[in-house]
Amino acid sequence: MSRMRFTRRAAIAGTVTLLAAPRLARAHWPDRAVRIVVAFPPGASTDVLVRALSNPLSAALGQPVVVENRPGAGGNIATVAVRRAAPDGLTFLAHSVAYAVNPSLYRNAGYDAVTDLEPVALMASTPNIVTVNPEKLNVRTLPELIAAARTRPLDYGSSGTGTTTHLGMELLFRTLARVEVQHVPFGPAQAVTAVVGGQVPIGSTSLPPALPMVREGRLRGIAVTSLRRDPALPEVPTVAEQGYPGFEALTWFGMVAPQGTPAAILDRMNAEVNRALASAEMRQRMDTMGFAPDTRSRAEFAVYLREEVAKWAGVVRASGATAD
Repeated sequence: MSRMRFTRRAAIAGTVTLLAAPRLARAHWPDRAVRIVVAFPPGASTDVLVRALSNPLSAALGQPVVVENRPGAGGNIATVAVRRAAPDGLTFLAHSVAYAVNPSLYRNAGYDAVTDLEPVALMASTPNIVTVNPEKLNVRTLPELIAAARTRPLDYGSSGTGTTTHLGMELLFRTLARVEVQHVPFGPAQAVTAVVGGQVPIGSTSLPPALPMVREGRLRGIAVTSLRRDPALPEVPTVAEQGYPGFEALTWFGMVAPQGTPAAILDRMNAEVNRALASAEMRQRMDTMGFAPDTRSRAEFAVYLREEVAKWAGVVRASGATAD
């Protein structure tokens, strides 16, 4: 009888220890390097942003923050890899708005943007910018660009199929202006290079990779796709100002984690990302690069993500765009 009581007491103690183990692990998180997988190649806006955040995050977490680029399939390769990663708080995914777009654009993106990963932080956003090579296309305004597209075939280079730099242009030109333009997908930096080099006369990218070339005069900024002019290029008017009120197509950058990652870890990461973004040094740096910090809570990011998934699914259906 006493042996039975001892066995039962030992079993209860073991159960308590097992239940307490996750709490103990969370209390000591992180106990080794944290990996942020970036869905795009080095030099892309997502990569630039995450690398700017990696040092302050490392200092705050007390562990190295390792940035790993895993480009391919519009970001789907990285997303699926992180979806399959252990939910131990040591692996995160940094992606762009394409994270919300791809499940509608691809026949099988490999994930559900709302249910398969946990929203962590909506780090920043930037308007897209429509640019032209001033030597190849002598236009200065959006109405002039649309008029030129009505007179002869024109190509535009984007940051890639399914990005808002692609879908926003399809919405603007084909749906709203009812003019045909030919899409040529590149990467963000490659699209800028293609327009500067004259491979295509028009570019549509997020602001950061185009910003230096616009400032140098090698590209001409025609319009930004935010509702307000961007402080980095206040002389470039919005699409909304030039005949399309309410038009907005932002590129945002968010962080997500494998489903099942403890809430305490996700909350801590959200707090540390937002704290880094709120520093005066980081805000000045991001303003120079054309990013607008966004310090929403995890719950607010989750709501925004659902809205973005629905919004861009509608644009994909209307445009007929597909990546397959």
